[in-house]
Amino acid sequence: MAEQVLIRQGAEARVYKTTMPDGRVAVAKQRFSKSYRHPDLDAKLTRGRLNQEARSLKRCKEHGICVPEVIRVDKSSATLFIEFIHGPTLKEWIVANGNPDQENELMATVGRILHQMHSFDVIHGDLTTSNMILDSSNQLVLIDFGLSQISSSAEDKAVDLYVLERAFISTHPNSERLFATVLEAYSVSEAARLILRRLEDVRQRGRKRDMSG
Repeated sequence: MAEQVLIRQGAEARVYKTTMPDGRVAVAKQRFSKSYRHPDLDAKLTRGRLNQEARSLKRCKEHGICVPEVIRVDKSSATLFIEFIHGPTLKEWIVANGNPDQENELMATVGRILHQMHSFDVIHGDLTTSNMILDSSNQLVLIDFGLSQISSSAEDKAVDLYVLERAFISTHPNSERLFATVLEAYSVSEAARLILRRLEDVRQRGRKRDMSG
C-alpha cells in the first residue's frame, strides 16, 4: 500500500488519501477505538458502523445514486477503502458561484438525488453541503455515509432533511431560496410530501429546543 496522506480527522475516524495496489487513488477511512468504552462493546460498535457505511454506499450504487465506489472493507484495521472523488464540494461551489440559474439547477439536482436515496430507505445521517462533491463530469456525488442507516421511517427521512436545512442556514447566509428549491424537487411523490409534512413537525421541535436553550 502506498503512503497515506491524512485529509481529515473527525470524532469517529481518520480519513486518508492513498493509492491502491492497482493504481487507483482512494480514500481510506479508518475508525479508531474509544478508550471510554468497554473493549468488546467498542469493537462491536466500530464493526457495526464500518459495515453499515459500506452497505449504505453499495445500496446507493445499486440504485444509480452517485456515491463513491466501495473498493475494500478491512475489518482487521476497521478501515473502509473507497473511490477518491476529485472536485469542489457543494459548499465551495455555492461560495464561488454567482449565477442564480445554475444554482437553481444544481439545487433541484440535490432534491432529486435525496428523493431517490430516501425512496430506497437510505438515511445519510450527516447531510451538509460539504458532504456533496461536483466531480470531473459535473455530477453531484454524495460522500461520508459514516452516520448512515437503513430506515423506512418518514421521521428519519425528515430529520435527514432538517440536518441539511440547518447546514444551509449555518453555512450559507440568505440561503432560504436554495433550500426551498431542494424541497420543491424532492416533493415529487406522495411519500415525499408526507416526509415534508413531518419535516415541519421536526422544525417545530427544533425551534422549541432553541427557545428553551
